[in-house]
Amino acid sequence: MIDGAMRIGAEARQATNRFTAIDPATGDTLTPDFSSADEAAVDAACALAAEAAPAYAATDLATRACFLEAIAEAIGTLGDDLIVRAMAESGLPRARLEGERGRTVGQLRLFAGVVRQGDWIDATIDPALPDRAPLPRPDLRRMNVPLGPVAVFGASNFPLAFSVAGGDTAAAFAAGCPVVVKGHPAHPGTGEMIARAIGGSVAGCGLPPGVFSYLPGETNALGGALVADPRIKAVGFTGSRAGGLALMRIAAQRDEPIPVYAEMSSINPVILFPAALAARGLEMATAFVQSLTMGAGQFCTNPGLVLAVDSPALDVFVAAAAAALVDCQPATMLSPGIHASFEQGVTALERHDAVRTIARGRVGEGVNQAVGALFETDGDAFLADRALGHEVFGSSSIVVRCRDMATLTRVVRSLEGQLTATLQIDPADEADAKTLIPLLADRVGRILANGWPTGVEVSHAMVHGGPFPATSDGRSTSVGSLAIHRFLRPVAFQNLPAALLPDAIADRNGWNIARRIDGVREGSPV
Repeated sequence: MIDGAMRIGAEARQATNRFTAIDPATGDTLTPDFSSADEAAVDAACALAAEAAPAYAATDLATRACFLEAIAEAIGTLGDDLIVRAMAESGLPRARLEGERGRTVGQLRLFAGVVRQGDWIDATIDPALPDRAPLPRPDLRRMNVPLGPVAVFGASNFPLAFSVAGGDTAAAFAAGCPVVVKGHPAHPGTGEMIARAIGGSVAGCGLPPGVFSYLPGETNALGGALVADPRIKAVGFTGSRAGGLALMRIAAQRDEPIPVYAEMSSINPVILFPAALAARGLEMATAFVQSLTMGAGQFCTNPGLVLAVDSPALDVFVAAAAAALVDCQPATMLSPGIHASFEQGVTALERHDAVRTIARGRVGEGVNQAVGALFETDGDAFLADRALGHEVFGSSSIVVRCRDMATLTRVVRSLEGQLTATLQIDPADEADAKTLIPLLADRVGRILANGWPTGVEVSHAMVHGGPFPATSDGRSTSVGSLAIHRFLRPVAFQNLPAALLPDAIADRNGWNIARRIDGVREGSPV
């Protein structure tokens, strides 16, 4: 049963100010109503997080890994009730949400394995060299330590995998940081169910209650107060560019500025190279539309831009993509607000003098539905108007016809930072592709060939990030095990007595992790 409360440590609190969720598929108001956290709740949650931080940072690897696994287990026990509530609050279909639950549980278990292995600590020891000339070397030992309490903002488009127990939360917990979650107002019931599962795991593992708090609410002031609180040491955010920039400004204006890891805006260019286009343009058109319209286009890796050299083969691709899109049924978007923004963006493209509407998808009878949109322009027009490269969040994409490969290269050079770039190539295209890859590597976090960008593998090698404005810090990722490093910082210990050294860098190696000794990794050939 959902009680509509916020969770501050181990305590469930009700607030006077309340709000409700909306079923985007029907427009109906859902029950119950929910507490809207205020600045007093932020203060209480951050105070508990700060109090819990030293004890949680000191937990051994096994305890921390077991905590992550306990959360995964607790989410699994929520069963079908979780899926049904998430469907009602997001408009997403059952199969998508069941897959997302699997991803959420899987990434928690992935980080549990990462914690146990201990490589993220980067334990490094340079033993003392008292007889070195002309000067002796002190005993130096370095390791990564957690930053402290982290604020995590739930995302609208992934109510499970990028929300209360999503990748940001899992990475912060793995690093040893308490987490205060600002729940997304579009799915408060889903968020509360997950929050209770995490809270139960905190208690079950004997951890301080301030390791986790959950603050639902629909005001920007709530998020601003959380980022501004001096006890918060880092922020994880997935959402709009405007929202991410607002949080970055608040974080930068604090007495102690802090990092904001914000995933914000990406149109994920797909480059159709000539030989591939001529050989399999029809096949690519069908797959492109499937990727474009998947989940109403509400993926941060949605292919919102297609680049190609003008040719008869491109004509075939565009015609086939248009035919496929016309047959696509509309899908419910995540909220009325997101649907309104999508319609506004599509309308702006439809009215643009240099843009031609190629096709629109089918119009349905329901509310808040994304009717797919495909547009076309030329390379010169795209270069002349930066607005054509802005994200329209939803199933909308624009094909840019370039006179030649030189024009296409200039378009690539003009692009903002992106999460992904996709190369559709055949062997005959590899020489041209090779010249573009360094340019793309400067602008994206992931380059893929002969696939489609929607779908992000949660793994050790994955990068889900990119230069601004795809993310606020292109050196990081929000998906995969590398995400743990966003919430760590290095500390060196010089000439400390053995009894005072942390277990990870003590001579006895109490945590039994791989370490680098005098520049050589233990177990590696010299």
